[in-house]
Amino acid sequence: MKILALCGSHRKGKNTSRMLQTVLREAASLGAETELVELTDYEIKECISCNKCLRRPECVITDDGMNVLYGKLLRADGIVIGSPVYFGNVSGRLKDFIDRSRPLHMVTNALDGKAGAAVVHAGLRNGGQEMALQILHYFMLSHGLQLVSDRRPGEAIVNVGTMATMFDSYDGIQMKFKRGVEEDAVALASCRSLGRNIVAFLKKKCCR
Repeated sequence: MKILALCGSHRKGKNTSRMLQTVLREAASLGAETELVELTDYEIKECISCNKCLRRPECVITDDGMNVLYGKLLRADGIVIGSPVYFGNVSGRLKDFIDRSRPLHMVTNALDGKAGAAVVHAGLRNGGQEMALQILHYFMLSHGLQLVSDRRPGEAIVNVGTMATMFDSYDGIQMKFKRGVEEDAVALASCRSLGRNIVAFLKKKCCR
């Protein structure tokens, strides 16, 4: 049972990465093999819309980091993607990764049936987290992944997803911000729940 986390932040090891690390630590404590990939460590060239992948599950670009990432995606049982929120969207680096994932989707959904989940981090309380999550969830559904939520046992409804914010409070004059995601207790609890739920999903899938 291997869970791969992909961090789309341009800032390695920062808040989005720490959220993913929290997910993975919880999953690892339950027996999962985990790996965190910082996309900033890889050169990812832009898709050039050549449409080679419409005919064969291959990309015409072969001299960047995507070939390594394709292999990691194919070997994983569960995939968690994290992004900071920029204008209600994912980061540019992550969008390039999404576009270049077409060879795993256009001819056949090579990732079909894997577990999928997402986490996002924004500066403001209403900073576009929901929109960014929808973008990531739609991307995963397009690849045939089965979405796992951060829903805790006993909750009546499924949460929209795992979100965090730097916003802390407003005193009527100015806003105050957290120093980091470690001060967002709700977000970290959500990340831990997400890690447990991914493991539970994969164990249940293996037993079918």
